[in-house]
Amino acid sequence: MQGDPKPHFAIRYILQSEGALIAIAGIVLYAQHGFSWLLFAVLILAPDLAMIGYMRGPRVGAFWYNLAHSYIAPLILLAVAQWAASETAMAIGLIWGVHIGADRALGYGLKYPDAFKSTHLGRI
Repeated sequence: MQGDPKPHFAIRYILQSEGALIAIAGIVLYAQHGFSWLLFAVLILAPDLAMIGYMRGPRVGAFWYNLAHSYIAPLILLAVAQWAASETAMAIGLIWGVHIGADRALGYGLKYPDAFKSTHLGRI
């Protein structure tokens, strides 16, 4: 049915739940590997540095924000970490994935270029 808010709510709920589960799984894997919690605390908000791009306008800001908040780069980093047996890269990839998952769980989605508050999960 067109105009029915329930499908949108259901999709948003699924994506937020998915983000929460990814964040939880990342934290569990991080703990199982025995990685440094100090490193976790220092880097957990690092992807948000991409918001600096918004100083150049919403289009540039959205590009950099989305680049830092897509699962593509951390998944590639995790694959390379596994291949190269790099614990540091593995820790960073997990922290990055946890950040993205937590953002999604909180309703922060990838940004559209019109405004920071316009996301694929709806308006913030």
